[in-house]
Amino acid sequence: MLRFDLPPVWSRVTRIEAFISFLVCAASLVFTPWLMLILVVQGFVRGVLGHYKCPMHRLLAALLEARGLGGKKENPGAKMFANKLLFVASSVAVVLYILGSDLWIVPCSVLLVFTTLEWAFSFCAACWAYGAWYSKFPPRAN
Repeated sequence: MLRFDLPPVWSRVTRIEAFISFLVCAASLVFTPWLMLILVVQGFVRGVLGHYKCPMHRLLAALLEARGLGGKKENPGAKMFANKLLFVASSVAVVLYILGSDLWIVPCSVLLVFTTLEWAFSFCAACWAYGAWYSKFPPRAN
């Protein structure tokens, strides 16, 4: 559901965050899956607590906003949903690695693809699914 109780996020800041997530996924595939723990924490903080509780988001927003490079403002609801999916997928990858399974590569690779779509083309698959869901099933007013 659209979140009007939270401040909007800058589009370029979320794209940079997606690029950083892409780099972490790539480094995890090359070096060690333990790097996915960074995405577990970031996905939880930005997805559950909100973007402005994330120190990296606040730093990037301040830097880009000061230079007038933030992009357009976006509703944070869909981006929070995307970060919840980041949290789940990266958690699954870490758990699979701890269990000794090579299947940890699957969620890591999926995140690599979706973060590439976000930072390179500004296409957020989770945001698209989020919007499609709420257009078909709008929330009921109580």
